Amino acid sequence: MPNGQHGQQQPPAGGQWYPPEWPDRIRALADGSLTPVEPRRAATVMLLRDTPAGPAVHMLRRRSSMAFAGGAYAYPGGGVDPRDEDHRIGWTGPDQDAWAARLGTDAPTAQAIVCGAVRETFEEAGVLLAGRTPGTVVGDTTGDDWEADRLALVGRELSFAEFLDRRGLLLRSDLLGAWARWITPEFEPRRYDTWFFVAALPEGQRTRNASTEADRTVWIRPADAAAGYDKGELLMMPPTISTLRSLEPHASAAAALSAAAEQDLTPVLARAALVDGELVLSWPGHDEFTKRVRPGGTV
Repeated sequence: MPNGQHGQQQPPAGGQWYPPEWPDRIRALADGSLTPVEPRRAATVMLLRDTPAGPAVHMLRRRSSMAFAGGAYAYPGGGVDPRDEDHRIGWTGPDQDAWAARLGTDAPTAQAIVCGAVRETFEEAGVLLAGRTPGTVVGDTTGDDWEADRLALVGRELSFAEFLDRRGLLLRSDLLGAWARWITPEFEPRRYDTWFFVAALPEGQRTRNASTEADRTVWIRPADAAAGYDKGELLMMPPTISTLRSLEPHASAAAALSAAAEQDLTPVLARAALVDGELVLSWPGHDEFTKRVRPGGTV
């Protein structure tokens, strides 16, 4: 799961996560003593399955011991492997040029981002969006041989291209829909440029908690997860709750996937400003996350 920083803080209302050191880092950015680092590319997937009450999304709860957002709920995801830019990938669905146009990148970068989304879903949830032919998807991926390959991917002993080639699989890019793009604020020590995707759980596969960073997983309706956040019961970062809210109107996983083509991929980047001695932290287009910090105060 992307991003990285230290500490955590539960606000008095709602489940919005902010670390206590942010005000100091924002001030350092403002006075020029902090130089922003270049964000690393990342991908995360909102995996959906249909239920009688509507689609549910697969979420992980980060271990409370994690330096970054301990206890917060998120989706499977992580950094892009640069090796996926250079290798010929077994691929079906919209090609790399089509994905480049959608993601606003060049074709090799788009390939790496899409590969990152599929690979991270397999690494952290045990779900693989790939098949032996363009119209098929692999079935159960819980056997010992699959687990050995998953661990090799996690350890970066095996690239995703090599994994697909070894198994004679094609990445099913048609099973993914690009949904949103968020960039870690400039005052963070570790930054990620993260593309959010949506996908439906393939028939015959099941999720499991395969991530070492999570202590539990849940299938939950987006509206229920958002309600838990609003009550302060579920801790989340702004990109997570924002994307959850945007999933709520869709009555099925297929409807959400179909709607992905219309989603705005303009990058969302937090802004920090000093207004009358008060720090104002905001995410353009997402007013609910705005925070004001008085001099000497914390977020």
